[in-house]
Amino acid sequence: MRALLSLVLAAAVFTPPVRAQGADPHPTVTVGTATAKRGERVYGTLTIPSATDSGTTIQLAIVNGAKPGPVVAFISGSHGTEYTSVVAMTRLIARIDPAKLRGTAIVVPLLNVASFERMVPHVNPVDGKGMNASYPGDASGTQTQRVLAAVAREIVAQSDVVVDLHGGDLDEDLRPYSYWIRTGKAARDSASRALALAFGLDMIIVNDVDVTSAAGTRTLSGYALSQGKTTFVAEAGHSGLVTPAETAMLVNGSLGVLGALKMIDHPSKPAAKISWVGADQRVRADGGGMFYATAARGSVVKKGQKVGYVTDYVGRPAGDVLAPQDGVVSFIRGVPSLWKGATMVTILRQFPGGPAAWQKPER
Repeated sequence: MRALLSLVLAAAVFTPPVRAQGADPHPTVTVGTATAKRGERVYGTLTIPSATDSGTTIQLAIVNGAKPGPVVAFISGSHGTEYTSVVAMTRLIARIDPAKLRGTAIVVPLLNVASFERMVPHVNPVDGKGMNASYPGDASGTQTQRVLAAVAREIVAQSDVVVDLHGGDLDEDLRPYSYWIRTGKAARDSASRALALAFGLDMIIVNDVDVTSAAGTRTLSGYALSQGKTTFVAEAGHSGLVTPAETAMLVNGSLGVLGALKMIDHPSKPAAKISWVGADQRVRADGGGMFYATAARGSVVKKGQKVGYVTDYVGRPAGDVLAPQDGVVSFIRGVPSLWKGATMVTILRQFPGGPAAWQKPER
């Protein structure tokens, strides 16, 4: 199985466009205040000025390899309390040697600074908007919109590959996985699949998107795909904890991507056995209360099986939470807090025979 996956990776990974012999398209790379020449690692900031609300400053690093090659952006911290991904990307920067790199790595560990500093999950507390739900942003909008407009303009536009990293938010007891995001375009989907495999996580969620629809391009990955970039999503971490094992998954997976793209000499190590899943169904809360899980993340459940229960604020039972379909628990609520619409559990359908062909999502 591993040998077969290696052949797939070798055949399907992103190939940079053919250029005139000797041409170097990126002798220098600039993002915000950072400008890196060949063979340099440079740190800088992407400054978002104040407008209708406060501004923000996003720190980043550019590693511009000694030799030409693809430009890959690693972006994390869209949700600032997904700490594992943020910590992993700070460590990735030091692991990439510019003298041995072919191409360029742009690393942005923390996009949603206010979320991180104020410990607010899911949204930017400055304007209450999701920083992975409003691409391509708006340069004259609120802080979230201005940040995303800058990311689209300065990072996505000059990247060949965009890796969107997440880490299990404060309320998410989450099983590590990657997303293979498909557009129905064979070459692009094949390249995305190869990188998801190279990342090395053993569960891959198949997510079909329509990049001609605004609904399909609001996330970083969807927007990047609409711009012709190769992209996928990886997530490891749970309940806001930063564990060595899950941090290493994201660091080593990112190095595996660079290896698969032949940007560094690093073996890609796809998991020996891939669990293909998708068609998620979620159970959301009807209102406030306290949630208690009875099923573990990663467990396989049957439709109607009890996975948790809810009480009121004095401990009286308010109902059981049942699995909406057969499948694997990719996420279960890791804290008691509930509000109307809060996700309590997500169940993914398993595809033991592999994923079916791409289907255009209904609008």
